[in-house]
Amino acid sequence: MLLAVDVGNTNISMGIMEDEKIRASFRLITRTERTSDELGVIVYDLLERAGIGTEDIEAVVISSVVPKLMYTLTSCMKKYIGKTPIVITPQMDCGIVLKADNPKAVGADRIVDCAYAYHTFQRSCIVVDFGTATTFDYVSSAGEFRYTVIAPGLGISANALTSQTAKLPEIEIKKPASVLGSNTITGMQAGVVYGYIGAVEYILKRMKEELHDPDCYVVATGGLGRVIASETDEIDAYDPDIAYKGIRIIYELNRRKVS
Repeated sequence: MLLAVDVGNTNISMGIMEDEKIRASFRLITRTERTSDELGVIVYDLLERAGIGTEDIEAVVISSVVPKLMYTLTSCMKKYIGKTPIVITPQMDCGIVLKADNPKAVGADRIVDCAYAYHTFQRSCIVVDFGTATTFDYVSSAGEFRYTVIAPGLGISANALTSQTAKLPEIEIKKPASVLGSNTITGMQAGVVYGYIGAVEYILKRMKEELHDPDCYVVATGGLGRVIASETDEIDAYDPDIAYKGIRIIYELNRRKVS
């Protein structure tokens, strides 16, 4: 089994992959102050609760956008899982060609997402990842990662509204029944969610127009993506587990080179 680790700015997501099947998954808050022992005990306990022993783990592969956490996480995996993790970088065989202006600056999270999309659909794709930031990444029908759009995430947008105003309260991010808010809470929810849906639709339409690729396939991921994906026809599919699947694909492409 493969332990796929996706380290984001908000959460650390871990998936146990048995071939293409996700056997179990866990989510931790990203905290750079944790020691390798603290993190190791948590990971070991989560695996044990899922009925998975460390001896069942064939390899650990990490996709990370939080450099400060990498030493701790690497040490944790060596000490508690008994595996030196493979860390995804732009220099690896990722199944796609990075054609951005600065390929070395492309985040591992976006690499694994696009690797999954191109490998799975074998056509031009836009991957929309609703994370701390929302990213729109384009991979061409030739498997070339070329263009990206990066926007404030849905959570950031909601937090900005409450943190910059004296009387507006924190709200649950969900779509109200109508865009016509009848009170402060539903009015805020309408502005945040319906406004975000509109922004996503406009960006996708504009990207397809400038790419001259109207039939480009759009796949969404990320925890808050579920809120938006079901509300627009511009998104063709939603899959919360793209990162794990992309990590597995890149591992299979590189396992002999790193073993």
